[in-house]
Amino acid sequence: MADFSKDEYYTNRELSWLLFDKRVLGEAKDKSNPLFERLKFLSITASNLDEFFMVRVASLKDMVNAGYKKKDIAGMTVPEQLAAVVEETHKLVEQQYSIYNRSLVSQLMDNGLHIIRHHEDLNKEDAAYIDRYFADDVYPVLTPMAVDSSRPFPLIRNKSLNLGALMRKKNGKGELVFATVQVPSVLSRIVEIPGDEQKVILLEEVIERNIHKLFLNYDIVCSYPFRIMRNADLTIEEDEADDLLQEIEKQLKKRQWGQVIRLEVEEGIDSRLLKLIREELQIEPEDIYSINGPLDLTFLMKMYSMEGFDHLKEHGYLKPQPVPELAEEADIFGAVRKGDILMHHPYQTFEPVVNFIRQAAKDPDVLAIKQTLYRVSGHSPIIAALEQAADNGKQVSVLVELKARFDEENNIVWAKKLEKAGCHVIYGLVGLKTHSKITLVVRREENGIRRYVHLGTGNYNDTTAKLYTDIGLFTCSEEIGEDATAVFNMLSGYSEPRSWNKLSLAPLWLKDRFLYLINREKEHAKQGRNAHIIAKMNALCDKDIIEALYAAGAAGVKIDLIIRGICCLKTGIAGVSDHITVRSIVGNYLEHARIFYFENDGKPEYYCSSADWMPRNLERRVEILFPVEKPQLQVKLRHILDCQLKDTVKASVLKPDGSYEKAGRKGKEMYNAQMQFCIEARDAAKAKNNAGNKRVFIPETHHAE
Repeated sequence: MADFSKDEYYTNRELSWLLFDKRVLGEAKDKSNPLFERLKFLSITASNLDEFFMVRVASLKDMVNAGYKKKDIAGMTVPEQLAAVVEETHKLVEQQYSIYNRSLVSQLMDNGLHIIRHHEDLNKEDAAYIDRYFADDVYPVLTPMAVDSSRPFPLIRNKSLNLGALMRKKNGKGELVFATVQVPSVLSRIVEIPGDEQKVILLEEVIERNIHKLFLNYDIVCSYPFRIMRNADLTIEEDEADDLLQEIEKQLKKRQWGQVIRLEVEEGIDSRLLKLIREELQIEPEDIYSINGPLDLTFLMKMYSMEGFDHLKEHGYLKPQPVPELAEEADIFGAVRKGDILMHHPYQTFEPVVNFIRQAAKDPDVLAIKQTLYRVSGHSPIIAALEQAADNGKQVSVLVELKARFDEENNIVWAKKLEKAGCHVIYGLVGLKTHSKITLVVRREENGIRRYVHLGTGNYNDTTAKLYTDIGLFTCSEEIGEDATAVFNMLSGYSEPRSWNKLSLAPLWLKDRFLYLINREKEHAKQGRNAHIIAKMNALCDKDIIEALYAAGAAGVKIDLIIRGICCLKTGIAGVSDHITVRSIVGNYLEHARIFYFENDGKPEYYCSSADWMPRNLERRVEILFPVEKPQLQVKLRHILDCQLKDTVKASVLKPDGSYEKAGRKGKEMYNAQMQFCIEARDAAKAKNNAGNKRVFIPETHHAE
């Protein structure tokens, strides 16, 4: 029997993630994208990289400090991983600024937007305006901080942009003194200069031009911007915490004190200033990034919102369309009783999910609402509906996952608010994150109690639901309703049922379920039967799953994987993965849905899930896999998968050498799956309007295997 566990059959997780960010960067480089969309993609790469450092690089550094010896999935030691990540990240940053400087800045100027790089380049009139703006709007907000024997080196906040300066007393005597001032995030970083031309300058340049006004008794020798990244990975001793909410609140404050793991400085910074900052922050030379351009490119997302440049943005994508089965249905419960409803966001609106909770809150026949919340929006209508439900005397139980990374503070606020409204709030489970997306509404009807369930692949966040592609299912299936009750009883207490009907849960046995489904395809292939797996997810890095896929592929199973981000599996290995393809779609929307298809010898099975094929999802989180069994809904899911496998515009294919290249267009039509879904959602909504109450869905036909 072949050994599918060899190190050389696997790619390091962190290096695979960097390849994903490089694919996003490819969209910023792609001249076929409108100019302002390219700005947006470049901003996303910078935001992605920040989180990568605060969590993944921070974790590697923690392991080095702890003397961790275990090798990763690809056989790399922690120091080897860290060295490789640092090398590749420096290359990625160079590519970011090459695209910004050599392509985007000049094209912005050609289209009437001039970014003034250095304040020295201001003409006399513009300089006078900037100086007035500094005096009136900026100066009152600033807190200049000098360092001397009575004033220690200040706390430099995580991700903040700062100006560092070396100064000398005006009498010319004494040593150089260090001072710093934080560029305030409460002010717009993009400062528009009035005039006939549309010109902007960044706030740090405004401050640097006037920094001498902050230290009147000193001459400024030099000043340069710098930015740091700290370890933001929380370490929570849940077993020892008396109150999880208080423990997380305490740990959040430590994020500003975490180890500095990255320092960005402007190229050409004075060596004396750099040496001082580096020594105070205790940072290694390889963790210093010398930047040829403005630090922190996330400001480009704000630039995307500037008025007057709509013609440089993508308008082919349509706003979310009505769900045909619910478009004119005032009673969501009545609609769901007619049959299960599958929704494809953001092509179809997320509003029915919000209305589901709103109607349940007001309906006198609804007895209870139970829901898991992982990430919600800043002004969540779902939270408001749950509060109203509690006010109306419903039994409301909400699991708010306090450990949702970088949403902890937001979720603490919501948890307290829900408790105050009279909801029963659960703060997740010890040792596990609850990542499942499920809502249960219990309703009294003529024939007794009926349970309505919403299951999804994405968060109950009405804002991100306009940007992330996800699947949602409404059902009142008795079997799924029973399972949903069991899920919430397990989350709120210690009650675990002896058997389940339809749902598979992590960390209980979801992984075993996936392994069983993959191995079943392998056995079918061995017997010469029809065997095919199509799996769409965000990441694949679980070694047991990959070994099972290798074994199935080696047995002849055709395996098509659609993986947006990390993929530790390698393609094209003779006798191992030559039947496996991997493609990644990076488009206008963030691919987030998890859809799984198993051919099962002509009796295909379809599943959706909140879980990726990662150890954390399968072993350390509460996740749900749910089947989609109605034939007409299965047709929809297969259509989604087929369209993404046809994509020749936004898809990249994993090559045997570990690199990705755009899907080949030779002899093929230009096909953008995301755009196609927009058009189909619009046409389905129109057909519904034209056909009255008749349900209509006309997918492209797909060929049988």
